[in-house]
Order: sequence, then C-alpha cells, then structure tokens
Amino acid sequence: VQLVESGGGLVQAGGSLNLSCATSGFIWGGDGTITWWRQVPGKEREGVACISKNFRGPLYGDFVKGRFTISTDNAKTTVYLEMHNLQPEDTAVYYCAVATTPRIRLRTWDWLYLYEIWGQGTQVTVSS
Repeated sequence: VQLVESGGGLVQAGGSLNLSCATSGFIWGGDGTITWWRQVPGKEREGVACISKNFRGPLYGDFVKGRFTISTDNAKTTVYLEMHNLQPEDTAVYYCAVATTPRIRLRTWDWLYLYEIWGQGTQVTVSS
C-alpha cells in the first residue's frame, strides 16, 4: 500500500502547479479521508486540502484562500491538488495522506496523528 506524490517543481510567483497522489496497492475509492499536507523545515506539517466520506465537500486550510482545488479521478485512485497563484510562502514539501478512522470530522481533519498512510512527498518551490 503506497501513496505516491508527483508534480512538484520550481515555479515563479503567480504560477501554477498540479500535484497528483496515486494510491498504489489499494483503491481509495472515496472511502475514508485523503488529505494534502505541506511542511517547511523547522515547522509543523499543516493541512492543505481534504476530501472525506465523513463530511460533505472539500476542506481547505485558511491560507489557501481559494487558490487550490482538491479533486479525484472518476475511479478514485488518484487525488489531485491544483494550485494557482503560488507564492514564495507556499514553498514546502507536499504530502498526501490517508485516514480510515471515522474520527475525521470538520474540526479534526487536520489532526496529524489520525492519518495512517503517508506518501514520500514532493517538493514545491516558488521563487519571487
């Protein structure tokens, strides 16, 4: 069972990137929760965007401000993060993670310890 992120890279401020998270070895199938996270060295990992069967609609971190969109393919084997108007402060390693616990709710979607399966991450660098 693996999550494999791809799509990171170097982009100028104001640019866009599309990240992918492939659920290798299992089909997420929309069951449970899948969330994009990001982490800057020396800082805590923060939730970016989330899709869960436990509540309606995606959730986004406050800093997203309408710039990112999380989505899945029809087969629900790959989860995407479409990012626009990227800024230098968006520079981080981006991870996807899956949680199967029903404890993921509107107030707990970004509780790190609830997530069981993590990808290796993909670096996003935004130059000014």
